[in-house]
Amino acid sequence: MARTRVRITPLLALSFSTALLLTATGCGGESDTSSSSSDADAAGKGTGPVVVATTSWEGAFAKAAGAEDVTVIVPESVQHAPDYDPKPSDLAAVADADFVLYAPFEPYAEKFKEAAGGDAELVEVNLDNDADRAKAEVTRLGKMFGTEDTAAEWITSFDTEYGKLQKDLKSAWPDGKAPTVVAQVFSAWSAKLARAEVVGTYGPEAVTAKQLSDLSKKKPRLVLDNVHMTTGTVLPDSGARQVGIVNYPDKDLDLLTVYKNAATTLEKAMNAS
Repeated sequence: MARTRVRITPLLALSFSTALLLTATGCGGESDTSSSSSDADAAGKGTGPVVVATTSWEGAFAKAAGAEDVTVIVPESVQHAPDYDPKPSDLAAVADADFVLYAPFEPYAEKFKEAAGGDAELVEVNLDNDADRAKAEVTRLGKMFGTEDTAAEWITSFDTEYGKLQKDLKSAWPDGKAPTVVAQVFSAWSAKLARAEVVGTYGPEAVTAKQLSDLSKKKPRLVLDNVHMTTGTVLPDSGARQVGIVNYPDKDLDLLTVYKNAATTLEKAMNAS
């Protein structure tokens, strides 16, 4: 399979008229790049659908499903993606897409819908790293893109690696027992990865005083926090070790790496004294 090309839309603000000009000339809002990048773009045309994803999370699902031409709008350096304010150049990139992937909780989704017009297919993505839900979403996107075989190959590889990670984490259980955890709702997938015992969840709203009291009484060993929505120490003075779980992939859009990194983080936390 051809190597996936990932294009990150630049943060340089352009006037809307300039963005439209770039769209008309096929630049898609990208800044000047080296000739090798241009050659890569030319070589990649015709290999599959042009996909624009609002964040690296949607982009990673697209890549896993078999998309090779993926443009990500929100830079990975933005910790809380919904806070991002799209630029005219971002909207120009959307106008060139075959598929635009977004999540309903992203406030700029309506802007992308308007920019896409009638040519691009708008796809609402279920952003959930729960293993079963992630595989279902990759399968669904593969059917949309016409890349079902690639999506199926990814799922086979995922199942193998996920099973290995679960086995390794189980061997790291303190005293051979599943750790008790409290998890932020968007980080609960990592508890499933570790086969931990979830004694409570919180979020996405801030923890209230009553929740704090109730969760602390459950005496969790770990608190699995969502680094993208963190509000600081969740259960202070409870003795629980707080662990930051990352949901978004890096700019390489490797979804499997998210699980590997979470497993490394969890193993260190379980082995910490």
